[in-house]
Amino acid sequence: MPRSASSAVDKALDLVEAVARADRPLRLGELAQTVGLHRATAYRVLLDLVRRGWVQRAGEHYLPGVVALQVSRAAAARSLAALCRPVLEDLAGRTAMMVNLQILEADRSRVIDVVRPARLEMISDLRDEALPVHRFAGPLALVAQLDEQARAPYLAVAQAAGHPLTGPGGLLADLDRVRDTGFAVEHGRNDKVIGSMSRAVLAPGGAPLCAVTLVGPDAEFAEPRLSELGRALADASTALTVTLTAPATADATAPTRPTVGRSHP
Repeated sequence: MPRSASSAVDKALDLVEAVARADRPLRLGELAQTVGLHRATAYRVLLDLVRRGWVQRAGEHYLPGVVALQVSRAAAARSLAALCRPVLEDLAGRTAMMVNLQILEADRSRVIDVVRPARLEMISDLRDEALPVHRFAGPLALVAQLDEQARAPYLAVAQAAGHPLTGPGGLLADLDRVRDTGFAVEHGRNDKVIGSMSRAVLAPGGAPLCAVTLVGPDAEFAEPRLSELGRALADASTALTVTLTAPATADATAPTRPTVGRSHP
């Protein structure tokens, strides 16, 4: 039964919780039924939640939004996997590389989704692994976008492992270079025959939301192939930025499917 007597806050929180706890993206009617609201009431509340970033609309379905991503790793894993999967698949098809999606945790990044082409089945996909900043391109791309104070836990892990922080080959120089170029490139640091290239996806305020990373044979991360991979990665990160940060429109049922652009030569 619809609970018309519940407060506006109750209605909003009920919907946020229903979206976050669902084991799959839900439609408007399903959400309304789950929380006991009239469909029209649920629609109006969801419009506000989408506008504020607590809920993300993907076609006719609703998922945890950008704000939820920032406060809940569980929400981040579910929503990013659902929203970003088409872009990851397009990027893997365009480059023939393995592609993964990572988010920051307390002192490492975690791989939350992977697309691995058949030709690279011999390479571990590291799904669900926590990766330190001094060994992998994904956390390097993410940590480079943090301020000095926020970087501290990630640098501490590197320092404890004996990785130098200062000097030309130190981690701080690597982070500055990545921040300047927008790309993190690793040549065999974790595995001598495996290379990777990563780029962070940023929120409007500049905070890193996630990183998309290309992984493959190290020999393929050399010019002119490296520039080609960089263009594809830039297109993918732009598509993900639009997916995760674009303002909502009034039409809550308009279908959307992010795709990797090919505007670069």
